[in-house]
Amino acid sequence: MKTMLNKQPQRAEAQPIIGQRSNVTQEFGTLTRYPLGLSDQTRTAMVDALNQLLADTTTLRDMYKKHHWQVSGPTFYSLHLLFDKHAEEQTELIDKLAERVQILGGVAIAMAAHIAAVTKVDVPPLGREEVPVQLSRLLEAHEHILIQARTLARGAAELGDDGTNDLVVSEVVRLNEAQVWFTSEHLVDTPLVRAR
Repeated sequence: MKTMLNKQPQRAEAQPIIGQRSNVTQEFGTLTRYPLGLSDQTRTAMVDALNQLLADTTTLRDMYKKHHWQVSGPTFYSLHLLFDKHAEEQTELIDKLAERVQILGGVAIAMAAHIAAVTKVDVPPLGREEVPVQLSRLLEAHEHILIQARTLARGAAELGDDGTNDLVVSEVVRLNEAQVWFTSEHLVDTPLVRAR
């Protein structure tokens, strides 16, 4: 027993090395060249447009989470669940958009501060708003994204970027159209208990 007490503690081999920094390995706005069969001009145009769509989609997702937390009133439960479901679906879409930017050799916009500086979606106030206003803001953001997505899809098709075109049409447009439908139906003024 005495020998164990007199031993000097050993340094652990699995010690993390923290506080590391380095030079940026790829500046935002630059391209890594991958053999994709697309010109640098096409890839640059697509990366720029995808990053804008990514920033706006992230803002929409964040609006859904804000409204999920702040919704109130008689439709609380159904909207609380709907907003969370839509936020999760937008999160999956965000990942696909960011990965497409990276596949094209670009750098995906990622941090909240950078997204806030770039987004073109109207950001709601910090405080809680009434349900019809929350729904209207979400629908306006969806419409902005759908207009932008259709323009991007046409541009991608013209430039021969089938991968971006397919992603934007099959994922962005279809998801946003479906979410517009589900969200819009909550703004239809119909009686709840007695027919007119």
